[in-house]
Amino acid sequence: MSNIEKRIIRGRFVKLLFHKQKQRGMKLIDFKTRCVQKREIHEIVTTTHKNAECGDTINEVGFLGFAEMECGGVVERGDLVKIEGKPIGHVLGFDDCHFPNHYNILISVDKTITAKDINIQVESKITFGN
Repeated sequence: MSNIEKRIIRGRFVKLLFHKQKQRGMKLIDFKTRCVQKREIHEIVTTTHKNAECGDTINEVGFLGFAEMECGGVVERGDLVKIEGKPIGHVLGFDDCHFPNHYNILISVDKTITAKDINIQVESKITFGN
């Protein structure tokens, strides 16, 4: 039996975003996990909110872009997020204002960042999980 709890979700950026907002009004949904399927595309958003709970409003955000999942699995609150192998933060939760088109996956970071701030390119790798 393996000590690994779950699969690391791997993806690649397909569209980059470069803007920040201070009053976005995203709401963390009441779920701490979301299943993702291979080839689904989800929006990756950074936020300085640290201890937010389900139902909380998330205002200060920075947009990284949209990433296509290369495998199915479970993304969950607390997952370590890496871009090109470099840790950038942890999954804070999910906003579903655009669902069923896509989820916003919110990443808790020290300072809101955009694709430009950390030099993300189309096809840059992103992973979710420890």
